[in-house]
Amino acid sequence: MKKLSLSTIALAAMVAAPAMAADMAVKAPMYKAPPPIVVFNWTGCYFGANGGGLWVHKDYALTGVGVNPFGGVAFPAIGFGGHDANSGLGGVQVGCNYQVPGTGWVWGIQGDYDWTDAKGSHLDPFGGATTLASRTKSLASVTGRVGYAWDRFLGYVKGGGAWERDDYSWYLTGVPAFAFTGSETRGGWTVGIGGEYAFTNWLTGFVEYDYYDFGTRTVSFAFNPVFVNFDVRERKSVVKAGLNILFGAGPGVGARY
Repeated sequence: MKKLSLSTIALAAMVAAPAMAADMAVKAPMYKAPPPIVVFNWTGCYFGANGGGLWVHKDYALTGVGVNPFGGVAFPAIGFGGHDANSGLGGVQVGCNYQVPGTGWVWGIQGDYDWTDAKGSHLDPFGGATTLASRTKSLASVTGRVGYAWDRFLGYVKGGGAWERDDYSWYLTGVPAFAFTGSETRGGWTVGIGGEYAFTNWLTGFVEYDYYDFGTRTVSFAFNPVFVNFDVRERKSVVKAGLNILFGAGPGVGARY
């Protein structure tokens, strides 16, 4: 009887073993996620300095004349030509970026201020009896930025408001000591494109091109008590490069799988 029981148990084990092996063979292996790809994250704020070149074009039209305090007379615009001016520039910038988690999209805002000394002049188109001269002294902007980051490289476009400071003079050619003079701070708009690279977790470098349009404004040139009004149309181009010191950015925060 004992021999029969042992034989029965052995036979049952031999039948069950292949079935258990088949069950084990079809079980899917456990999936293990690959380690995350750590990329540079641009979220954070920064400040820095820049330098570059500035190119200005101004067009003039005489639109009025008068005597203080009696006022003046306006008349149809008389074209007085235009001139170019160019100079180096240098300044500072400050801003903040936000990188959308899990993507390369980066949004930001930036303010900058640059000093320059772009001087230009031209003779009037009526025989060159008088000279019109200008001097651009500063340039500033507040812009929004949107870009896409490939790890440590960020390509971006920007746009927003801009401001500048200009001095003017109009005088008999060769006699600048006796000049009608004027000055203004005017607003306009700017758009630009650039690229920025993170050399370390706290230092980046950038290169960008910006176009500025300040429209047409009326500027009074005075040689008291007489004044003349010119409509001045102005556009600018700027190419600059700079360095930024970052706060809060770095690898790992924006890891992507």
